[in-house]
Amino acid sequence: MTTAATLPQPAPEARRQRGTAGAANYTQVIAEIKKAGLLERRRGFYITLFALLMVGLAACIAAFFILGASWYQLIVAGVLGFLLTQVSFITHEAAHRQVFASGPANDRAGRILANAFVGISYQWWMNKHTKHHANPNTIGKDPDVERDTISFLVEDAVVQKGFSGWLTRRQGYLFFPLLTLEGLNLHFLSIKYLFVAEKVKNRKTEIATIAARLIIYVAVIFWFLPLGMAFAFLGVQLAVFGVYMGGSFAPNRKGMPLIDRLTTVDFFSRQVLTSRNVGARTRFGNWSLNMFYGGLNYQVEHHLFPNMPRPHLAQASKIVRRYCAEFNVPYTVASMRQSYSQVITYLNKVGLSGRDPFECPMVSQMRPNF
Repeated sequence: MTTAATLPQPAPEARRQRGTAGAANYTQVIAEIKKAGLLERRRGFYITLFALLMVGLAACIAAFFILGASWYQLIVAGVLGFLLTQVSFITHEAAHRQVFASGPANDRAGRILANAFVGISYQWWMNKHTKHHANPNTIGKDPDVERDTISFLVEDAVVQKGFSGWLTRRQGYLFFPLLTLEGLNLHFLSIKYLFVAEKVKNRKTEIATIAARLIIYVAVIFWFLPLGMAFAFLGVQLAVFGVYMGGSFAPNRKGMPLIDRLTTVDFFSRQVLTSRNVGARTRFGNWSLNMFYGGLNYQVEHHLFPNMPRPHLAQASKIVRRYCAEFNVPYTVASMRQSYSQVITYLNKVGLSGRDPFECPMVSQMRPNF
């Protein structure tokens, strides 16, 4: 196990052997996972979690009308941002077929939650996230390493000029402030996708549902609250949603090795080497992180077994660690503080690449040594 943000560099003669678990070995891992029953559905868990979130959302709605024109509404807005992120986690799990055994049932649940509750296109998320899972941290194939305000690649950072260049050189330190705008950005990108993409499944239904959700939501806020307070409410809710969403998806992959699109890496090694788990020292701490991050803290296991329900990830991690040790594939774990520190350090390093160029470790490590 390694806790570093980058992989230790092996001796040249070992480069071809290290980090290549092979397809046959992955077969052993998945066989043990299935035997342990870790891919079986946990509908009771998700029903309970969904019920609790609905109670929380109902409480927010009640508090909103009871408080009226009070600045305490900003607390309601913050809680609402938190709860909608938790709903997004269930949407993510439904998209991965973790909730129900039936694919169509998962899609229906995910589409309702994404469109009607969160206000984001389910089909946009599916399209983007499927590409990410197929090629995590792969340059030119993973949409999550493409530039979007923040540059994750050196070649994107070095061409930024003017204000964009100024921002890029400081992007690590500005990471969390920028995340306050991520909620607005996610809504914009998903709606844009529905209108510009050539083929979108259920396009009209998604547009109608999201439009109704956003119009009713904004109308109620501006009808019952004074203008300034209404804008503040929306700002806080979107800021909390953006920071929570971005802060949940970033620490498990940003700053981990990148793979050149021409480099061949077997499935097991690809998923493990590019993932970082967020761990705690105690069992309760890991359980708390699992609930807080929606299972994304077990990023290694989530990418190896995308349809594994959240409650099984902790047990699966014990099995995967054992196989990683046997296959000599580094298994990376960091605390919450360490993971964010590594993300910020990496982003700053990329941002300053015009003055301090560097090469991402996976590219050099996996390149054949001729």
